[in-house]
Parts: sequence; C-alpha cells; structure tokens
Amino acid sequence: MTEFLRRGAPGMKSVKDMPIVQDGPPPGGFPAVRYARRLPNSGPAGFTLFGVGAAVMAYGFYQVGQGNIKRREEKREKLDSRRALVPFLQAEEDRRWVAANEEFLKKQKEIMKNHPEYKAEESVYKTRWVAPAQKVGFWGEA
Repeated sequence: MTEFLRRGAPGMKSVKDMPIVQDGPPPGGFPAVRYARRLPNSGPAGFTLFGVGAAVMAYGFYQVGQGNIKRREEKREKLDSRRALVPFLQAEEDRRWVAANEEFLKKQKEIMKNHPEYKAEESVYKTRWVAPAQKVGFWGEA
C-alpha cells in the first residue's frame, strides 16, 4: 500500500479506491541464486587416513618389540649376575648355619647335662623312611 488509511479521515472511502502498485524486479533483474552444493575440501581422503594410521601403528609395534628385546636383555643380565653371586651367598649362609648349629648344640648340651643318655647330635625323631604314596584311581595308572 502506498497510502495510509485511517478510519473516518477524509480521502478514500475503500481500499478498492487505492491505485494498484506492484513491486517488480530491479532493472537488470535479480542476481543468480547459488543453489549448487559447493562444499570446501574437508581434509585428506579416507584411504590416506587409513594409511597414516596403519603406519603409526606399525611404528608403535616396532617400538614395543625393540623395548621387549631391550628389557629381555636387561633381565638376562640381572639373572646372570645373580647366578654368579649364588655360590658366594650360599657359602656365607652355610658358614652362618654351621656357627648357629654349633651354638644350638652347645646350649642343648648345657641344658641336658644332667641326662647322660641324651645325645645332642642325634635326632629326637625315631622313625624309619617310608616311600611316598603311589597314585591310585583316577589320577594314577594303578
């Protein structure tokens, strides 16, 4: 509408009295509307991502393998050094045990000096050797 209508004001009596004015396109027409799907490149292709991921995983597995080899060598070295020390440690323990056993026998003789039938070097258990039990039934062959 090109004019302002107010009830009871002088002028037009009806909307139908208004001149018809229609908007049209600007001279030369409207600019073209872009409706085609033009999306920007969203990154590398899926095959490229798969290849990069596989390469990273392969490198990681390689590093894990190298770490396992190094750890195994260090463990072997540690065990070899312990094996080399075992005879010395065992000899030291044997010397300690002999001294402790002599001390124990001396105390035992001191305590039992009033019982001439008691011999401190002999075992107090009077048993004979018994063979281990044989497998029987479901677990054995018999």
